[in-house]
Amino acid sequence: MLRLLIGNKNYSSWSMRSWVLMRELGIGFEEQLVRFDSFEPDSEFKSALQRVGGAGKVPLLVDRDLVIWDTMAIAEYLHESHAGVWPADSRARARARSVCAEMHSGFEALRSHCPMNVEASLAEAGRTIWREQAAVRADVARIEQLWEDALAEHGGPLLFGAFSYADACFAPVCIRLRTYALPLGERARAYAQHVLALTSVASWMEQAAAEHDFRPFEEPYRRGAD
Repeated sequence: MLRLLIGNKNYSSWSMRSWVLMRELGIGFEEQLVRFDSFEPDSEFKSALQRVGGAGKVPLLVDRDLVIWDTMAIAEYLHESHAGVWPADSRARARARSVCAEMHSGFEALRSHCPMNVEASLAEAGRTIWREQAAVRADVARIEQLWEDALAEHGGPLLFGAFSYADACFAPVCIRLRTYALPLGERARAYAQHVLALTSVASWMEQAAAEHDFRPFEEPYRRGAD
């Protein structure tokens, strides 16, 4: 059976992408949590991953003696043997890969100022960020444009009609927007709510909230657990 190594569900947006993809498509796997202690080279987190292979980051997908790292590589590997990872139509598939690649490499301001935190409610911090950080506002505007273009072309309720990796890729973004209560237009807000209601996403969020594993270095806006 496939084995997926992930980090803490409350914080690990990259782990969430592969986990949600596999759960939503019904791809069987064994989950292995590698707890965040720190990201220093000598941390137990880094040591545990290095014993498996890859780049020392989560997620890692292990298929017998093969180790696949990086979420895009994992998605492409699963695409070779499982339907539904990408849209069936070649044009839609190319567009889906484009928006995922942009998500993968971009939106640094949103990532930096609004770190992933599933169980938190940080609306006050979000209001300050929205007021002071023009780059965050620009990132959210670009995300809304990507969503609205795809939804208009493919009819929704998900980006390319049926679920695909594109929706898994943006699921952590939907959580960030929720955690920090950042403003969205009506159509983008409806899409984000639909993603958060997906069985896989709701399950991840429930399990993240149940972790109760406060990691101070992942909590720039809080000094202790609420």
